[in-house]
Amino acid sequence: MTTDNKKMSLTTKVLLGMGLGVVAGFIFRTLLADVPLVQEYIVGGVLQVGGQIFIASLTMLVVPLIFVSLVCGTSSLKDLSTLGRLGGKTLSFYLFTTAIAISLALFMGNLFKPGKGVDLSSAASFEAGEAPSLSSVIIDMFPTNPIHSMAEGNTLQIIVFAVLFGIAISLSGKAGERVSALFNDFNEVIMKLVTLLMNIAPYGVFCLMAQLFSTLGLDAIVNLMEYFLVLAGTLLLHGLVVYSIMFRVLTGLSPLIFLKKMEDAIMFAFSTASSNATIPVTMETTTRRMGVDNKVAAFTVPLGATINMDGTAIMQGVATAFIAQAYNIDLSLGDYMMVILTATLASVGTAGVPGVGIIMLAMVLNQVGLPVEGIALIIGVDRLLDMIRTAVNITGDSVVTCIVGKSEGAMDIARFNDPNAGKREEQVRFNRNKAPAAPDSDQ
Repeated sequence: MTTDNKKMSLTTKVLLGMGLGVVAGFIFRTLLADVPLVQEYIVGGVLQVGGQIFIASLTMLVVPLIFVSLVCGTSSLKDLSTLGRLGGKTLSFYLFTTAIAISLALFMGNLFKPGKGVDLSSAASFEAGEAPSLSSVIIDMFPTNPIHSMAEGNTLQIIVFAVLFGIAISLSGKAGERVSALFNDFNEVIMKLVTLLMNIAPYGVFCLMAQLFSTLGLDAIVNLMEYFLVLAGTLLLHGLVVYSIMFRVLTGLSPLIFLKKMEDAIMFAFSTASSNATIPVTMETTTRRMGVDNKVAAFTVPLGATINMDGTAIMQGVATAFIAQAYNIDLSLGDYMMVILTATLASVGTAGVPGVGIIMLAMVLNQVGLPVEGIALIIGVDRLLDMIRTAVNITGDSVVTCIVGKSEGAMDIARFNDPNAGKREEQVRFNRNKAPAAPDSDQ
């Protein structure tokens, strides 16, 4: 056993940072709320700067990682028909899991009825942004200026350009092989950059948690406790039970190993509340820890972060039932079917739109004739629930990535079953002359 094995694992460090951040946030809120120095320079200064730099650093990697990984994956395909099959499988699974999520949410919302007896006097007027039509979303997927798309972080346009660029490389003979080799080297460097940022994650997570819980209004959660518990419980049920069953049935692999390897990515998603910001960690987890080939993960993970919104769909289902009950409006079976259809299609139709969860919920409410003003009832507790549903979203992305990878024969089962897979890559040694770890220390 080497010294490296005695060190605290990254997962433990991130958990420690998260726990200490929550404790520190409550202390700042309850004991030091009236100390201007603490609130201005620590909460509003050090913690805010540290947390935002951490999120910005993760977001910085998203565009180069998506582009380079997807170019590498697409250019390595020997048969271009594989790309169409890969896309069809991925999109079908994402829509299927979203439909299951919204159905489960409506069932739970009507079983526990969290909106019964809610006081509507707290409802304020609310206006959600207008959602684009599905046709305009499809047209906007194709970039007129790919550099501008990258500068704007338009994920769908980047995916389309990277796929086309990768196809061109694979069709370009010797010149394409040289370019492909260069992109593979770029990919290794970018993944090492991901590793560097993962090693500072405990400090970033601490800052994010401490600032959030120093400002989080728990009184709103108490007032909406039943809604909060029903939605959080449904998210956990879908994330832990539904995904596990689906994973076991469609891959034959152990869902416990899968969830264990998802720990880091789930904590990153929970801390940042952003599927896009978590893409680098999700990609690292699915490829290096679970053994999915980059040509699959480079396509499924960015696409999932954009259109696969199971956690958001669950929020819409529970929120729809809650608002209908709060306003004493009975929904028919047809209305519920319309909610399922609208929310499933909206996950694609509103891809990449800022504030997408609220826009999708407003679309669903309008579709079944419920007052959009009801969103004001639940928006006070949405921040914490957003963290949970982001964790569910990226878990769904990873489940589908493994299912598609396994079905395509593009998954290293030995690496998936190896508990130490990927841990060597997580270590950063700044002294290049240092002797490497013993071969049997980890994988």
